[in-house]
Amino acid sequence: MSLSADIIVDRRRLKRSLTFWRIVAVVAVVAAAVAAAGRFDLPIRKDHVARIDVEGLILEDAARDEALRAVAEDDKAKALIVAVNSPGGIYVGGENLYLELRAVAEKKPVVAIMGGTATSAAYMVAIAADRVFARSGSLTGSIGVIMQTADLTGLMEKIGIKPETIKSGPMKAQPNPMEPFSPEARAVTEDMIREFYGMFVDMIVERRGLDRTKVRELADGRLFSGRRAKTHGLIDAIGGEDTARQWLADEHGISADLPISDVEIEYDDEPWREYLGETLGKALFSERLRLDGVISLWQPERWF
Repeated sequence: MSLSADIIVDRRRLKRSLTFWRIVAVVAVVAAAVAAAGRFDLPIRKDHVARIDVEGLILEDAARDEALRAVAEDDKAKALIVAVNSPGGIYVGGENLYLELRAVAEKKPVVAIMGGTATSAAYMVAIAADRVFARSGSLTGSIGVIMQTADLTGLMEKIGIKPETIKSGPMKAQPNPMEPFSPEARAVTEDMIREFYGMFVDMIVERRGLDRTKVRELADGRLFSGRRAKTHGLIDAIGGEDTARQWLADEHGISADLPISDVEIEYDDEPWREYLGETLGKALFSERLRLDGVISLWQPERWF
């Protein structure tokens, strides 16, 4: 049976209507995806320059290390900018970040930009870069390591408390505020500090190409302005992000017009961390409470 002309016309009109709404649906899905990318800061999938901020006290951070490894493997990340604004932290935290940045530098250019402060372990982090920039007024240096303790035995005696310690050997748990710091323990501790200091000096000699004798003269714990640090060869140039981008363009052909993408460090406990951090400040997550053992940290009076 042949279809009537009216039925054929209606079917054609229905097909056209369905096609139109299908197109509208596809456009809506694409628009929603674009909006979601902007709302949730999805990773940039085009050529860009990655940037990571190193702020506060430098500690070991597995999530940060994983994020840097992702940058190293990302072909779209043409370079990495390390923005440093830190007084330092624990020695192994600085060493670990130094090594992770060197791993990135094996695959793409890495530049460091010092902010207001980049001292101690933060200076160690900065020299992992292929080029180090600082402002004239940046504070850097404070090269060295430190271990702090206190002898509370006199105070304990005055208040009538006598601590008792049972240990396997005289060097165990030394230094220890609950017992006198013996000459033997002091000698062992000082030898360890010299070892850590020597490793720090080795990094500077290797990365900055300076004579070891000169590095030891500079690495007495003193601070340097960015301008003075450049004079001594501890940094490469005075400047900020624009200067770093221009260097990347001139030396590596990486356009200064490429967008910047901040490296996202994802923590499993991020929602709780943010909520409690905003509610209770740093009472629960005080970084200074985690500074145990050998540290490389400039400790201005305001930090106490």
